Amino acid sequence: MIVVRPGALSHGELSGFYFTAQPIELHPDCWANVERSMQVVRSLIEQGKTVYGLNTGFGLLANQKISKDKLAQLQVNLVRSHSAGCGELLPDNVVRLIMLLKLSSLARGYSGVRRDVIELLVAMLNADILPCIPAKGSVGASGDLAPLAHMSLALIGEGRVRLKGIESNAAEVLKAQHLQPLTLGPKEGLALLNGTQVSSALALAALYESDRTFRSAVVTGAMTVDAAMGSDTPFDPRIHEIRNHPAQIDCAAMYRKLLAGSEIRDSHRDCSRVQDPYSLRCQPQVMGACLESLRHAADVLLREANAVSDNPLVFDDDQSMLSGGNFHAEPVAIAADLMAIAIAEIGALSERRMALLIDHHLSELPPFLVNEGGLHSGFMIPQVTSAALASENKHLASAVSVDSLPTSANQEDHVSMATYAARRLLTMVDNTNTILAIELLAAAQGIDFRNPLKTSGPLQVTHDRVRALAPFFDQDRPFHLDIEAVKSKVIAQQHDFDLGSTFQ
Repeated sequence: MIVVRPGALSHGELSGFYFTAQPIELHPDCWANVERSMQVVRSLIEQGKTVYGLNTGFGLLANQKISKDKLAQLQVNLVRSHSAGCGELLPDNVVRLIMLLKLSSLARGYSGVRRDVIELLVAMLNADILPCIPAKGSVGASGDLAPLAHMSLALIGEGRVRLKGIESNAAEVLKAQHLQPLTLGPKEGLALLNGTQVSSALALAALYESDRTFRSAVVTGAMTVDAAMGSDTPFDPRIHEIRNHPAQIDCAAMYRKLLAGSEIRDSHRDCSRVQDPYSLRCQPQVMGACLESLRHAADVLLREANAVSDNPLVFDDDQSMLSGGNFHAEPVAIAADLMAIAIAEIGALSERRMALLIDHHLSELPPFLVNEGGLHSGFMIPQVTSAALASENKHLASAVSVDSLPTSANQEDHVSMATYAARRLLTMVDNTNTILAIELLAAAQGIDFRNPLKTSGPLQVTHDRVRALAPFFDQDRPFHLDIEAVKSKVIAQQHDFDLGSTFQ
């Protein structure tokens, strides 16, 4: 059970909710603020004041005043007309995050909605009734209008939902679960549609996935150092302390911890090799920079997760509604761009380490990590797969936040493109996880070739996990099954190593 304190969600709560659905309830202290902002809306209506989103049209039509008897229809029309998304549906765990972020934002008490709106979102989450939200169609300003409209359709008993994975008509599912669809009050449709919750949820999902990817990359990279008989000297803390980048210092400590006690390392301390290639010895510098970027993104996204980002906003201290631009998702877009670079670099470095292992001139291992090379191709083509995915990630890492196309007849003349900036990240994480799985298979093969010397205790745990799924590669066999098994069962598990704090 998560007790949601609006404005105070933590990464621990959000990531736990993303990976494992669990019931939620709102802290009771929030309801007084919700009631006060709702009363401001009612008061403004009674006074007959013209306020954007309350009794006007939207976007370029904001100058059109709407009569009092049509205010309810105005909100329904808004939800219906903005449900213009397309593409595949967002995954359930992302939809859950969207709903959690939206209800938490509304419950801060600056949106002017009734308690009923928030309680229905809570009830639907707890019943696992998830709106069907197409992934495409938002430019990240004014908020994530189209996808949030699809979410809101379900609240008024229209559109489609998934109940425990089965897609059905929203009205039928709500009725079966004894939940009453909303009759939207003034401003409530706009409050539901306006906001950055879709962009933020997609970016947070990628952040939590990339945390696991980062940890797996450190473990895999350490194993490659041992398989290639690399040195641990580049991880000496003195080197990193005088550069004074905290994440680099943290990463160097991770590699030292993982390699400590390796018989393979001890066997070549007096060898003739002077320096290792950059992909081995510069890991703290490269991975540290990636970690620094992920930490920065984590800070930005946590602030956004706890933000109020709809428009206009209600302030009860002077009974006002103010139009601003908190719906503009530029902070999310730039953070997502930074994450994309980090994710791409993690994969690029992994591909280079794997290429080093199969090159016998550098690793002093059998060519392509297989005996009887020529008869057997070994790890030749898995490296090609890694190269293909690393190259794809480089293209996906191109900055999205610098792009903008005006919408709404130039009323919305600069947009963030945050939704796509965040949405592509999960594809990039998946690519990088595949690259890491291939490297891990190669590193395990290299460790086996170093027998009877043993690797360190922590790395032996990872080696054993690999070998439980993929035996030693003594002759050619289809690689894709091993890659998928290691990717899903090992890369997904290596986050359980105690490597210290990343960002959570």
